Amino acid sequence: MKEIYLDHAATTPLDPRVKKAMEPYWDKEFGNPSSLHRKGVVAKKILENSRKTIAKILHCRPVEIVFTAGGTEAINLGIIGFGRANAHFGKHIITTRIEHHAVLHSIDLLMREGFDVTTIGVSKDGLVDPKEIERLIRQDTILVSVMYANNEIGTIQPIAEIAKIIREARRKRSTNKNSTPIYFFTDACQAAGSIDLNIERLGVDMLVLNGSKIYGPKGVGCLYAKREIKLEPIIVGGGQEKGIRSGTENIPAIVGFAKALEIANAMREKENARLTRLRDWFIKEIMTSIPDAMLNGHATLRLPNNVNVSILGIEGEAAVIYLDAKGIFCSTGSACSSVSLEPSHVILELGRSPGLAQGSLRFTLGRKTTKKGLEYVLKVLRGVVKILKT
Repeated sequence: MKEIYLDHAATTPLDPRVKKAMEPYWDKEFGNPSSLHRKGVVAKKILENSRKTIAKILHCRPVEIVFTAGGTEAINLGIIGFGRANAHFGKHIITTRIEHHAVLHSIDLLMREGFDVTTIGVSKDGLVDPKEIERLIRQDTILVSVMYANNEIGTIQPIAEIAKIIREARRKRSTNKNSTPIYFFTDACQAAGSIDLNIERLGVDMLVLNGSKIYGPKGVGCLYAKREIKLEPIIVGGGQEKGIRSGTENIPAIVGFAKALEIANAMREKENARLTRLRDWFIKEIMTSIPDAMLNGHATLRLPNNVNVSILGIEGEAAVIYLDAKGIFCSTGSACSSVSLEPSHVILELGRSPGLAQGSLRFTLGRKTTKKGLEYVLKVLRGVVKILKT
């Protein structure tokens, strides 16, 4: 049976070039970077070279990269670790209501520890209003968290504009030696490989990436944190990663992560153009050939591979199962919450009804996606919708 994978926002297959780069570090150069002998020295060098590769792409210092066991851990470290280390300055956080659950649940934990949180909504297209963030900043605000690109609807946020507001607030506070610091955190897991990650242009203070979204290995990620930022470790032990994240570094995964990011960055411009053409064609065909279909998210300010639609009168979960039977793999929203039958919190925040939220489908294109494959998906999808509406 023909198989068409359209769930790249959930995870991606491992790039063969990444696999090849990882191979020597499973059983040949398998040393612990903390060991003093030759095997350890070699592992340490490989670890730092990978850190330099990622830092070069991000335009930051290698010392500002902390390796973790994935995006969720990096988010936890960046939010919980930051909050606990800086609670004496203030306990107010601003975030959006369409963040990934890794962010929302991290902030929920801080709320239970006495933090005050302001959550803001988005436009019907899923965009945050930077001016609203500016209005909500208080003297005790220490952190603003806005994701770079949404994992469900693909909407790209005005990160550089928000960062400018945060920097100006920090500048005004700097005149007082007892001032409260304020920093900007962004979850860029879904943005990696598709959008510019240059920290100097973005202006963010913390940023999270992971390997599984960029054709790299699962179970590895990193937190970029500006050198001046204090973080309290959430995993303690041997004091690896400059004492911020204990645990023996996963050298094969880190090598693969760095290689995958390097490849994705090199392919970005050409692949974005190809995927954008396919995305726009696919959206147009769905909108014109399937009754009661609505696009979720911004029409143009969205990831080049993201197609998220709501179809009135169907259950998204049922559609996914029917499509799966025909060899088509997609989702109803975030992979991390796919076990839940609750309507997507992101779609609801767009002002959609619970029925439309339940009828949402997310198709995320990838490197092997073709127009011919999408034509097959459209043919099957039309039939599935007809069955589900009868």
